[in-house]
Amino acid sequence: MRQQTIKLSAMNSSLTDAVVFLADETQTEAIAQRFASALGVLREDILAQGFNLRLTGDLGAGKTTFTRALLRALDVAGRVRSPTFELVEEYDVLDGCVFYHFDFYRFESPREFEEAGFRDMFGSGRITACEWSEKAADYLPAADLEITLTVDKAARRAHLAALSDAGKKVLNEVLGHAA
Repeated sequence: MRQQTIKLSAMNSSLTDAVVFLADETQTEAIAQRFASALGVLREDILAQGFNLRLTGDLGAGKTTFTRALLRALDVAGRVRSPTFELVEEYDVLDGCVFYHFDFYRFESPREFEEAGFRDMFGSGRITACEWSEKAADYLPAADLEITLTVDKAARRAHLAALSDAGKKVLNEVLGHAA
């Protein structure tokens, strides 16, 4: 079996930003495995304060593909559904954490986030992955880490931006650097 190499490039020395080039779905699965391992390392922090991940990018950029790969890497068995119509899917991960996968694509107003009571799904013991978060705007709790996916020919380019101390810890774990 050929080992896959993921091309990583740090954008600055503080390791709050990095770019990952994903040539194919196998590389997406490999980076998702790194994220799952990093979340596992931070499990106690997540139990105490939660972790919020934002996934941005155009339609077809790979947001749901990455989230599915992440959930598989977190040992979620069975069908991993896109929350496009249900708005949110819930999974048990990391022995005591709840993972909420949101898709706000169908929102017509950011107020729908508040009206749906989604705020209660953020916080201690919860990992959230939000697609189309700009449609929930200022109602969303702050992100710890944002992944911006863009199509680069047949591949994907992922810009990883840590937005909190927890985000920096996850990013540094993913990159294999000491925090």
